[in-house]
Amino acid sequence: MEYDFESEQAIDFQSDLFFMSQALREASRAYEVGEVPIGAVVVRDGEVIARAWNQVETLKDATAHAEMLALTSAQTAYGDWRLEGATLYVTKEPCPMCAGAIVHCRPDRVVYGATDLKGGAAGGWINLLQSNPPLNHHCEITMGVMEEECVAMLKSFFREAREKKARLKDERGPEK
Repeated sequence: MEYDFESEQAIDFQSDLFFMSQALREASRAYEVGEVPIGAVVVRDGEVIARAWNQVETLKDATAHAEMLALTSAQTAYGDWRLEGATLYVTKEPCPMCAGAIVHCRPDRVVYGATDLKGGAAGGWINLLQSNPPLNHHCEITMGVMEEECVAMLKSFFREAREKKARLKDERGPEK
């Protein structure tokens, strides 16, 4: 019997689309409350074991990135700090802080939507998840899943933020 690699790749891609849409749903929650719209889900054995959205402003905590919150929640749900066998789906490429946490948590895979060329740490700017010499763990990276949707949400958020800032400046009038 011949193994059908293309079929497996199609299944994985469909799963990636499904779970990234879940992460986008979390990002929408962040958007609704004025947070930078980044969402994350952690999946193990085909089930979401944790989900989170960016809450830096809400919690007044610079470390409250979607990835960090999702990883912490997943560790609690899984009962172990090691997330071997898990996949992290996140709408934007992880920053260096989040990439460091990912390395320590040891998921098998990270899937992200929007690449961050200025500060991404999973290949956009630098790659801490597959560094050489290696850190204590490497994980597989899949990038660009639902990239257009992820980028569109981020662009919309920042456009609205700039417009709001300009309106507030206009309302205050000229500075003396």
